[in-house]
Amino acid sequence: MPQAPVLDSDRSLYAQAVSEARAGLSEGGIPIGAVLASAAGVIGRGRNQRIQKANPILHGEMACLQNAGRLTPSVYRGSTLYTTLSPCHMCTGAILLFGIRRVVIGENKSFRGPEDLLVAHGVELVLLNDVDSATMMGQFIADYPQLWQEDISQL
Repeated sequence: MPQAPVLDSDRSLYAQAVSEARAGLSEGGIPIGAVLASAAGVIGRGRNQRIQKANPILHGEMACLQNAGRLTPSVYRGSTLYTTLSPCHMCTGAILLFGIRRVVIGENKSFRGPEDLLVAHGVELVLLNDVDSATMMGQFIADYPQLWQEDISQL
């Protein structure tokens, strides 16, 4: 995967995605958070709420997009999605559907989604290799393997 540069604003915006992941974990959910931002600031934020809301499509990225509300295509194209974990196929589809051109991924060791598909469609990917996110996700997977397998449809 080609590595895009980390921008000055990426770390602070990514930290907000991590805060969402920690909030989800404290609620008994899967610790994956996301933030959608543009040059104007944060547009939306969300966390995986599959467990909390018994909703199979509320992955972190999907909840973030839902919370961002209805946006114009130009807003999506000018936005960056920050996510603590590599997006799954469903979330990748939403990224492509809405034309989000840049995605900052915290880590992809716990799970690697179809990143090559994003790149093939011109999405710029930044991989932070964030140790804290990987540790939090790894601990969740070790503690709740069945919930994790359900989340990625591997049961």
